[in-house]
Amino acid sequence: MAHFAKPENALKRADELINVGQKQDALQALHDLITSKRYRAWQKPLEKIMFKYLDLCVDLKRGRFAKDGLIQYRIVCQQVNVSSLEEVIKHFLHLSTDKAEQARSQADALEEALDVDDLEADRKPEDLQLSIVSGEKGKDRSDRELVTPWFKFLWETYRTVLEILRNNSKLEALYAMTAHKAFQFCKQYKRTTEFRRLCEIIRNHLANLNKYRDQRDRPDLSAPESLQLYLDTRFDQLKVATELGLWQEAFRSVEDIYGLMCMVKKTPKSSLLMVYYSKLTEIFWISSSHLYHAYAWFKLFSLQKNFNKNLSQKDLQLIASSVVLAALSVPPFDRSQSASHMELENEKERNLRMANLIGFNLEPKFEGRDMLSRSALLSELVSRGVLSCASQEVKDLFHVLEHEFHPLDLGSKIQPLLEKISKSGGKLSSAPSLPEVQLSQYVPSLEKLATLRLLQQVSKIYQTIKIESLSQLVPFFEFSVVEKISVDAVKNSFVAMKVDHMKGVVIFGNLGIESDGLKDHLAVFAECLSKVRAMLYPVPSKASKLGGILPNLADTVEKEHKRLLARKSIIEKRKEDQERQQLEMEREEEQKRLKLQRLTEEAEQKRLAAELQERRKQRILREIEEKELEEAQALLEDTEKRMKKGKKKTLLDGEKVTKQTVMERALTEQLKERQEMEKKLQKLAKTMDYLERAKREEAAPLIEAAYQRRLVEEREFYEREQQREVELSRERHESDLKEKNRLSRMLEFKETFQGEVISRRQAEFDRIRTEREERISQIIRARKQERDIKRKQMYYLTSEEERIRKLQEEEEARKLEEAEKRKKQEAEHKAKMDEIAEKQRQRERELEEKEKKRREEVLKGTDAPPARPAEPAVATAAGPPASGAGKYVPRFKRQTAEASGPAAPTPAAEADRWANRGPPPADDHWGSNRGPSQKSDRWTGGRERAGPPPAEGGDRWVPGPRGSDRPSGGDAWRSGEERRSPFGSSKPRPAQR
Repeated sequence: MAHFAKPENALKRADELINVGQKQDALQALHDLITSKRYRAWQKPLEKIMFKYLDLCVDLKRGRFAKDGLIQYRIVCQQVNVSSLEEVIKHFLHLSTDKAEQARSQADALEEALDVDDLEADRKPEDLQLSIVSGEKGKDRSDRELVTPWFKFLWETYRTVLEILRNNSKLEALYAMTAHKAFQFCKQYKRTTEFRRLCEIIRNHLANLNKYRDQRDRPDLSAPESLQLYLDTRFDQLKVATELGLWQEAFRSVEDIYGLMCMVKKTPKSSLLMVYYSKLTEIFWISSSHLYHAYAWFKLFSLQKNFNKNLSQKDLQLIASSVVLAALSVPPFDRSQSASHMELENEKERNLRMANLIGFNLEPKFEGRDMLSRSALLSELVSRGVLSCASQEVKDLFHVLEHEFHPLDLGSKIQPLLEKISKSGGKLSSAPSLPEVQLSQYVPSLEKLATLRLLQQVSKIYQTIKIESLSQLVPFFEFSVVEKISVDAVKNSFVAMKVDHMKGVVIFGNLGIESDGLKDHLAVFAECLSKVRAMLYPVPSKASKLGGILPNLADTVEKEHKRLLARKSIIEKRKEDQERQQLEMEREEEQKRLKLQRLTEEAEQKRLAAELQERRKQRILREIEEKELEEAQALLEDTEKRMKKGKKKTLLDGEKVTKQTVMERALTEQLKERQEMEKKLQKLAKTMDYLERAKREEAAPLIEAAYQRRLVEEREFYEREQQREVELSRERHESDLKEKNRLSRMLEFKETFQGEVISRRQAEFDRIRTEREERISQIIRARKQERDIKRKQMYYLTSEEERIRKLQEEEEARKLEEAEKRKKQEAEHKAKMDEIAEKQRQRERELEEKEKKRREEVLKGTDAPPARPAEPAVATAAGPPASGAGKYVPRFKRQTAEASGPAAPTPAAEADRWANRGPPPADDHWGSNRGPSQKSDRWTGGRERAGPPPAEGGDRWVPGPRGSDRPSGGDAWRSGEERRSPFGSSKPRPAQR
């Protein structure tokens, strides 16, 4: 992080980095400077640094850096120079908007550049593949690559600015302007998701404004300017929501406006209320809430009639007709009759809420359900004179539907009226805030109402009517539609009827099985059965009081026990209630204590705030007095200078001079100077007036003479030009007649030449068209051949790849089978080797047992044969662990070997040979340090490494002492033709003789 002595140095460093193309480093350097704690006092260079910093952020699309920098700059200049922050934010918005517009224009230019005749010749193969895979057009891709990143950055810019400016009383106008621009951005580019987020952001800002009321720079909604800005923002939000078709968001905007007005307890202006109710009519019509739609139209009519002085009679008649038709479109039955209690409560709450929105009562004190109804609305329209302002067709329709009784010709009376109404409507010239009024939108609802009225009136004079006759009475719909309407009417108890399709009739009246008594028929049946049982089995009367008590003593005891248990449960319940009341009292006391503590804290905060305000006021007064003293001193010096300059009366020595006297004397001098200047100006004006009057008196006859001369000259010029124009016209006419006579002889030749040229060009055109068709057919054939060749090549390549894949799979399967077979053979070989090794160990154990027995016999025996003196040495050499690698050989084995083989060396020579060998090498596998217990392991290890011995019956064990003339270094298994090494080699070698 670089440190700069002055902010200007950081700006110079950033310019140098930008010149060499290192914009990221320049941005980081400025960011470190802005976020540094050394520069928390506002200076003029900081504003230039912020301009440069925001330029870099916009160029590099670093919205996070821009937000951090603006937050730090707001901290710096919040209390010193808020206008600087406003200029910086406006610059930031201007840059982001320009970049987005440039990207948009660049994308449009790119789209126009792509608009060529032959797209296949100009576009690259990779572009074609990308367009086919992605399924989007070039404009969509260009928008995603060029426009979308800048639009995202612009959206982040709006969010950042709104977040920085929220709850700031000094920048309310800029906040409203930013919100308006954000709304226009969403409207222009149809950004519905961003619009919802924007509305939620603004809604949260207002909620936080009400939640944290102790903020320092919090806006005051009771101020008219602040309230008007917030209202304008909400109405812009409402307009954009309706234009985008986001009706749910539009209704939430209406609730926001109503909540804002309830918050400040003020009613908005009539112009805003007109917009409010006009949008409500659209929202309620889209949501099929006809009753609320009609009430909104009624409120709109009242506002227009009372506050719009320019409202024409035609527009008033159109609005009144809309109100009456909207009221007639409301269904004539109450849907809440068959609803449950919970649904009724919800409907009541909803009606109260809608009544508050429509009536715009800031303190509602009425029941909305009693207030909002169709009958109440119609009576209100008649009493307020709305019906009298409507058109004649609407009046006739109202009387036919609501007052007259025409069951057989109701449809024929209403249909022409509806045709006239459907053609009425249009834009209101004297009420531009209202939407375009179209009365044709009420025709389907009115047709449905007419059908319901017809069914109601027919049910009063007919009990049964054919379906064909009823269909003829209703010219608006088919009978299937009439049947659906009648189902809804029967469900809401508007009319009682049943359709019998088997007989082809419609039955009216109370139909018995559909009556309301059906729902409690089981209860009625149970009551009747109870009465019959009481008549058949009457209850016997009690004989006496004692006779009634004694037989029922057990019941009495049980009842008393139950009463005691109930009393116990009542006592426990009362204890619980008492404990609960005690807890509630403690909770209330705690709440009171907390409330008192909170009030004390608030009073202390208010006292501190009042003291702070008083100190601030005193400081301001001191500053004002010091400033006034400085101004008085300056006025005194200025007065003294003028007195010396104009040789006025100087101040007397010793005269008491105060600020008031100095200011009075200065004002007196200024007044005298002003009076003298006014006198000079009056004298000068009088002189100029005399001069001007004299000049005009002398110039008047000269101007009159010049004017007369000019009239004579212009009259002569006009007559001369008129005569010349007549002569020229006559000459042109004669020359045109001559030219016509001269060219009339060539007319026949001209037509002949024209025909020849046309026929020749037609032939040339036919020839070129034929050649072009032949060329196109050749190209088509060539491309077809190329496609066939490519298809065959692809088929061959696919077949070859399939064959190679199958060969590879077969080779892998064969290798896998061989590996499994090899593993199986190795397992069998190992098992066989383990068996042979076990047999060999068994033999060795037997030999060791025999040797052990023999040694015991030798040691026990007292008579030793004298002819064999070397035997103990041999035994000693073979037995102890310090002997060589050779093993003890029994006597019978040595005798057999001496008898069959060559002469063996004497024991003494054998002992010398063993003694001359010295110690065994370090890597000797037959280590000399092993005891007798390791012999079996040594021989077993040698056999396991050497592999399996030859077959039984053809082998013999030949003990070979170490150091003999045999090539092998120890004992070995010998067969007829081969010998295996005792050191683990499984390869057979020829036996050496």
